[in-house]
Amino acid sequence: MVDDLLDVIKAALKGKGAPARIEDALEEKTHFARDVLADMEREATFGERMADRVAQVGGSWAFVISFGVFLIAWAVLNVLILPAAGRFDPYPFIFLNLLLSMLAAVQAPIIMMSQNRQTAKDRAESRHDYEVNLKAELEIMTLHAKVDELTRINAEQFAELRRLLSSPTINT
Repeated sequence: MVDDLLDVIKAALKGKGAPARIEDALEEKTHFARDVLADMEREATFGERMADRVAQVGGSWAFVISFGVFLIAWAVLNVLILPAAGRFDPYPFIFLNLLLSMLAAVQAPIIMMSQNRQTAKDRAESRHDYEVNLKAELEIMTLHAKVDELTRINAEQFAELRRLLSSPTINT
């Protein structure tokens, strides 16, 4: 009966396009869960790891605060500290605007690459969670079938025992 249930489950899985890994893990009763993010990190290229690092640094409070300090220092230096003839970027800070525009032009696509990679990680992890949940559900169905089979066998044996106990015994 349990084997029949496994056959039904396998047939259902093929119709739903479930990965063969689930079928194999069910059949071989092997471990299925894995660390999807660690696998993706191992396979990441240098550029992908660099994009993640840039996004991590660029999206931190330390970067925001230090960049704010840099901007204030730039303005104070060019307005108050340096003499008018020695200012390398007088107000309205056109050179600073150029630098900020170039930084944004480079940083934005790099951060978008990192976000796209994070989205791919999330999708892969979600798919793996689904597969693990599906395997767990199928394992539970198999356990239910086994318990039902044992209950049926137990009931048959109990009925047979009752029949034997209630039947008149022949005295020899």
